[in-house]
Amino acid sequence: MENKETLSLPVEGMTCASCVLRVEKAVKKIEGVEDVNVNLATEKVTFTIINSEANLKAIADAVEDAGYKIILPSKSTSAEIPESTYENDSSTRYLELKNSFIFSLILTIPVLIINMVSMTNWYMKWSPLSMDYTNRILFLVTTLIIFIPGRRFFISAWKLLKHFSADMDTLVAVGTGTAYVYSTIAVLFPDLLSLKNPNEHIYFDTAAVIITLILMGRLLEAGAKSKTTSAIKKLMGLQPKTAHIIKNNKETEIKIANVVEGDIIIVRPGERIPVDGVITEGSSSIDESMISGESIPVDKFIGDKVTGGTINLNGSITFRTTAVGKNTVIAQIIKYVEEAQGSKAPIQKLADKIASVFVPIVISIALITFLVWYLLMGVPFNAAMLNFIAVMVIACPCALGLATPTAIMVGTGLGASNGILIKNAASLESAFRINTVVLDKTGTITIGKPMVADLQVYNGFNQADVIKYTATIENKSEHPLSKSIMDYAGKFNIQPTDILEFNSYPGLGLTGKVDNKNIIVGNRKMLEQYSVQLTEAETDNKSKANSSVYVAVDNKLAGIYNISDTIADTSAGAIKKLKDMHLSIYMLTGDNKAAAESIAEKVGIENVITDVLPEDKAKVIKDLQSKGRIVAMVGDGINDSPALAQADLGIAIGTGTDIAIETADITLIKNNIEGISQAINLSYKTLRTIKQNLFWAFIYNIIGIPVAALGLLNPMFAAAAMALSSVSVVSNSLRLKRAKI
Repeated sequence: MENKETLSLPVEGMTCASCVLRVEKAVKKIEGVEDVNVNLATEKVTFTIINSEANLKAIADAVEDAGYKIILPSKSTSAEIPESTYENDSSTRYLELKNSFIFSLILTIPVLIINMVSMTNWYMKWSPLSMDYTNRILFLVTTLIIFIPGRRFFISAWKLLKHFSADMDTLVAVGTGTAYVYSTIAVLFPDLLSLKNPNEHIYFDTAAVIITLILMGRLLEAGAKSKTTSAIKKLMGLQPKTAHIIKNNKETEIKIANVVEGDIIIVRPGERIPVDGVITEGSSSIDESMISGESIPVDKFIGDKVTGGTINLNGSITFRTTAVGKNTVIAQIIKYVEEAQGSKAPIQKLADKIASVFVPIVISIALITFLVWYLLMGVPFNAAMLNFIAVMVIACPCALGLATPTAIMVGTGLGASNGILIKNAASLESAFRINTVVLDKTGTITIGKPMVADLQVYNGFNQADVIKYTATIENKSEHPLSKSIMDYAGKFNIQPTDILEFNSYPGLGLTGKVDNKNIIVGNRKMLEQYSVQLTEAETDNKSKANSSVYVAVDNKLAGIYNISDTIADTSAGAIKKLKDMHLSIYMLTGDNKAAAESIAEKVGIENVITDVLPEDKAKVIKDLQSKGRIVAMVGDGINDSPALAQADLGIAIGTGTDIAIETADITLIKNNIEGISQAINLSYKTLRTIKQNLFWAFIYNIIGIPVAALGLLNPMFAAAAMALSSVSVVSNSLRLKRAKI
């Protein structure tokens, strides 16, 4: 039997969009691997693999053969939320990069100063060192820069050369290497170049400054990229390190890694709930804002679920653990956010196509630039060489590879912090194109729980008496409508009393004797069997709700409970926002027309499709799509799953677990439809950021390459501009973190 698993693994050594394509190509070659996506911003490869044990080593070998290194996952059975191996590895590499940059900067500053000062009359007059010795010192210091902090570029370029490939590191290595080798020959073997004055042909400062500036750009880029994952880091930090468990009536504090399913845990006011579970004792208000984005605390009672990472506010509760480690809600959210950040948006295909041919074209342009200047224009070799180096350096395509993924990372992170869980980059990109929203009624517009809308009293009976009679009878029943009637009685502080001769008739209702009166509670058919006369008022009334429960006292109609699924407080406002966005809104339900239209009228929906069976909901979506509509289906993610799958965008309302996440493209964790407009706004702002990033990535090259080819750009300024392009793209993506959605 095939075992499929989706993995997201860190890859070392990627620097630009060309690297992305090379790693992707290497992984795709392995048999049993599908859906390969490489993300430069996260420096990860995401793929689905069959029989992972057998194929992971082959993948690692293929990636290494392409010139990169993949970090394989480690096994963990801990109850702790798994921390990303990448986070630790990324921190280590950031520190290495920082040390390399500082080392390079310390050596580059004197190289630059000595090179500038040595050209002055003052230096020639007062320096104890001749120009020949000065240049030899510059050679030694630059050699340290080239072979210590700069060696990463040359090692990478050499690995790629063995595979007849090239990337950004190739451009840097060839550019700086050319300046370094030419200057070294001019200093150590000037006769080989037949130079009249070798001292005028020394470019150690160019090689040193380019390496330092590119290291600086990568350091700034790495620091900025780490901020794009702040939403995930925040979620990872929610789980406390210890838990208080109760065993043998004794409380013990243990490490969270030792908690197992079934443990009984006590949480006091102000403490963070360590893992997922179900309350067995006590009640409290829980702050779930860090998961749902909803600021209002949620009241929790015995039997209610609690989520690890949320905060217990004002009551002591005891709960039974139902999920630990990677099975908790937070861990699932982290998993899906990471997968979304590792996926590839359709708009990125343009950047990928350009990147696939970019580096070879740049090298060709640089060579043509050199040949034109040197052979056709007749300029000195060193001047033509500097123009060659400038073209190579300004064209590094790192910004191109970062344009889309950094925006996707920030966008999905912003969504997660607002209770919007986005499955993949394609969903995030496509959401703003939606022009039609179909809302399932139950559990979406309504809260999915039957409640008494009102009680109508007939034949002179007292309302309190009717409630008492009904509550006493219904207290003996386990029917779903019984609870709604009991809750209604509780609002009036009316308690059940003694009952005699209780009987239950499945599908019809209940009978009993209360206060020496014969009470009948049931549906219309039940009362008709007992020959209870129904009034005209009842006939007008019964269509206003999903269900009606009739009460007769001594064979006289005493009251009718109208029971319906209550409209969520946020529904009307959320639907108005969607209409303000010029979207067509439909309500889809299996209810009868009268009951559905009553709900639709209250929330402001004109288009109502009623009497629809769950298996026919997908057909309704298909019919709308056939009319040219781009449809988002919003449902609870269980009986609506076929429709969610059929829609152009499936949005599930729920807790962000199980089938809701699996079927839908977007899950609204906060359990109301306010997040629909937020998801669409987030899609629009993310796509706008991507387009801005692509503009900046392209504009540097479109302007920079011709300027460099015309000999108007010093290689050192080219390096600064190249570094700035990457930093500007990542910084622009980070602006999205502050966006209001």
